Amino acid sequence: QVQLAESGGGLVQAGGSLRLSCAGSGRTFSGYPMGWFRQAPGKEREFVAATRWSSGSTVLADSVKGRFTISRDNAKNTVYLQMNSLKPEDTAVYYCAANTAGPFTTTPREWDYWGQGTQVTVSS
Repeated sequence: QVQLAESGGGLVQAGGSLRLSCAGSGRTFSGYPMGWFRQAPGKEREFVAATRWSSGSTVLADSVKGRFTISRDNAKNTVYLQMNSLKPEDTAVYYCAANTAGPFTTTPREWDYWGQGTQVTVSS
C-alpha cells in the first residue's frame, strides 16, 4: 500500500519555525515531484512548494519565498519543509503530495498521491 505520512506540525508563535517531514512508503518516488500544499478553513487547497526529484530543483509559492525551504532525501524517500518566520496567515492543514501522473504542475487535482495532512497553527 502506497502511503505518504506527514509529521512535524503543531502550534507556534508568529516568527517561529517548524519543520515538516513526509515519508513515502510502498513505492519509490524517485524521478517524480514531491511537494506540499495547504488548506486553511474555508479556503481552497493551495500549492506551497515542490521539488523535482531527479533534478533537485525547487518551486515555491510567492507567499512563502524567502521563508520556507523544501528539501528531500532520496535514500529515505522523504521530503521536508522548513518553515521560518511563520505568520498567522500560514495557519492551515499542510498536505504532502506526489505527482506521478503527468508533467509538473502546481494544480492540486493533478497530483495523485496525498498524505493525511498535519495541522500548523501560528498564533499572533
